[in-house]
Amino acid sequence: MGLLHIYCGDGKGKTTAALGLALRAAGAGIKVCFVQFMKGGETAELAALKRIPDIYVMRCDRAYGFFKNMSDTDKAEITVCHNGLLKKAFGSGYGLIILDEFNAAYGCGLIDREAARELILKGVENAEVVLTGRNPDEAFIEAADYVSDICCVKHPYEKGITARKGIEY
Repeated sequence: MGLLHIYCGDGKGKTTAALGLALRAAGAGIKVCFVQFMKGGETAELAALKRIPDIYVMRCDRAYGFFKNMSDTDKAEITVCHNGLLKKAFGSGYGLIILDEFNAAYGCGLIDREAARELILKGVENAEVVLTGRNPDEAFIEAADYVSDICCVKHPYEKGITARKGIEY
């Protein structure tokens, strides 16, 4: 029996927490699917994940940028991609399914919400499922077994320090 985890909030570390769980699961011999929604650029964590057996990374084949800058065509394309990723993740016998930035894709309507809700809420019977991102839908919070709200108390961005390779990406 799997459980539903949510890492949410405005603080740094939601994806990092999910990656830590992926590392632990892979070390225990659990097959892990790490799906990234809304992200398209190369990151240091992706380079590391490629080196770990039993962690499989899935994401769209291009970066679409921020939602507010997407054209209607971009939104339609990324939605098709997200729907395909979600279907693959739940159809391949993974023991841990991490849906990174799922809450953003869901909140922006860049995924079939009904299909996502059904897969995730039924999927926990067969696998641990992790949702990351800000502002999770109340239905997922109610169904979740773990909810970690990571809040920002202080961040270097407030001092004008931009994202640094190996630390924020």
